[in-house]
Amino acid sequence: MGERVVIVGAGLIGASCAFRLAQGGADVVVVEAAGPGGEATSASFGWINASFYHDAHHFRLRREAMEAWHRLEGELGRLVDWCGCLTWEGADIGALERFGYPVEVWSAADLREEVPGLAEVPERAWFMPTEGVVEATAVARRLLEASGARVVSGCRVQRVEVAGGRVTGVAVEGGEIAADRVLVCAGVGAAGLVEPLGVALPMLTRPAVVLRTTPVEARFAPVLVPGGMEIRQNAEGCLIAPTSPNHQADQTEALGQTAEALAEATLGRLGQMFPDLKLEMAEARLAWRPVPGDGLPVVGAAGPEGLWLAVMHSGVTLGALMGELVAAEMGGAAQEVLAPYRPARFG
Repeated sequence: MGERVVIVGAGLIGASCAFRLAQGGADVVVVEAAGPGGEATSASFGWINASFYHDAHHFRLRREAMEAWHRLEGELGRLVDWCGCLTWEGADIGALERFGYPVEVWSAADLREEVPGLAEVPERAWFMPTEGVVEATAVARRLLEASGARVVSGCRVQRVEVAGGRVTGVAVEGGEIAADRVLVCAGVGAAGLVEPLGVALPMLTRPAVVLRTTPVEARFAPVLVPGGMEIRQNAEGCLIAPTSPNHQADQTEALGQTAEALAEATLGRLGQMFPDLKLEMAEARLAWRPVPGDGLPVVGAAGPEGLWLAVMHSGVTLGALMGELVAAEMGGAAQEVLAPYRPARFG
């Protein structure tokens, strides 16, 4: 039996890390206040892409993350619907082409064929064929099951225990779970666990509401990104759309309206796009995006010996890769690709 690693958080990042760490021989315990899938993952849009990014390095990280999903599927079978993404506003197509990212130009006729019933058809659009979507909670559960890790659900970690300059475990209601290392993948709850240990982790306030409609007839396969919206249709026929997308640039700090009101407004926009569909709201789910202060991932060792962090937005895109990289680093192999994302950058 290898060393004991307690992972705080059972979202896609935590589940991916659990899978890879267990593969490497660690004795993994995953602790989650909610259930498998966590809070942010369970309300995720589920889009895997590299078409929206902060800078060139972040683009390369996301591109490699897409390849990591293919590697993971080689081990676990089909996880991703590689449906592609169709956009007619938003992405910097010229930059993507310079990066060598696959992009196809679609005509209005192509759009009418592939997205029937669209009220306003632009003259052209751009299709990114390598992108896809996942049902994030289901994949997190599958990773946790495949890992063989012990999963403690409905249990909130109160603090990380430290003695003699190194972690010894985590305190939970009713006791302590001992550990040789603690990996914090707790999203918006991460700062409250690590800042008492002297680790700075500024987090932005980024609420998000995701609308899911009742099922309708199958209408389109790709993720759609028209102006100011992101839309996908799942296998059951439900349309799914965040009420405030804007990809990496979302600046929303407060909702201003109830989740239901925001979802109703988004439902209205969907109805204008597809006037022949009878769309009804099934769910409006509120979550808080785990966005570090500079918008970029925070990954690596920090503070007392044995403490590690993996906190980021776009955990769906980055999830499969983070499992690989974090497990490799915790096994002693430094990963240069993570150099810009160290916790130490916040002081």
